[in-house]
Amino acid sequence: MTQPPSKPSRFANIPWWLLAIALLFVLGLWAITADAGYSQIFRALAGGVVTTLWVAFFAFVAAIVLGLLVALARTSASRALREIATFYVEIIRGIPVLVFLFYVAFVGAPWFVTGVNVLMSPLVQLGWLEAMTIRDFDFVWRAILALTVCYSAFIAEIFRAGIEAVDRGQVEAARALGLSRWNTFRFVVAPQALRTILPPLANDFVSMIKDSALVSALGVQDITQLGKVYSSGTFKFFETYNVVAFLYLTMTISLSLLVRLLERHLRGRQR
Repeated sequence: MTQPPSKPSRFANIPWWLLAIALLFVLGLWAITADAGYSQIFRALAGGVVTTLWVAFFAFVAAIVLGLLVALARTSASRALREIATFYVEIIRGIPVLVFLFYVAFVGAPWFVTGVNVLMSPLVQLGWLEAMTIRDFDFVWRAILALTVCYSAFIAEIFRAGIEAVDRGQVEAARALGLSRWNTFRFVVAPQALRTILPPLANDFVSMIKDSALVSALGVQDITQLGKVYSSGTFKFFETYNVVAFLYLTMTISLSLLVRLLERHLRGRQR
């Protein structure tokens, strides 16, 4: 005799991991507001939050633009473009972010300044402009450039996967109706690919915020760098890096929860 299926417990669907994270957030917020030492550390690091978000946002937007161009080249009918784009993606993805950051900051930046001076030499000789020096290329912009190039390779693969996920029959039908390549991409491919690529793009932005901590190696005044300076001056390493971790967790987990909501919304629209 079979037994009737038991009713699921009312606690079965409770996301205990989320409750644990919320408890950690409350404890961290309480420590910052109630403890004078933690409050002082938080005020010392607060300015780094703006720098971290600004670097991550600007680099991510630029990486999206560059990644889309690379993805279009990867899916192009031209073999030359496909080979060049594939070479770019494989090389960039094979270099650690920190190594590439140093390469751009200390190798690429001098080359860039030299190139700009060569191009602008007629104007410099006429006295209309001054020659650019390496100090004019701020380390913040070097970090943004490095993150842009690194993440463009990963984002290009996201775009490529989204574009190739669109049924080829729809593309051929659009072309048969007389739509140009651009209009086919704009009205047929892009709207469908967007639903596929939005969640992984949002996840890459979360990763960008975490990887932006690497720019502290260049002295950029982000959260990590300010925490390093404060802890080395006060020797409060435990308290300082607790606040650093709290700030990063607050940003990344908040964005991760938004990504989950976005994925649920997109799945609901596809049904």
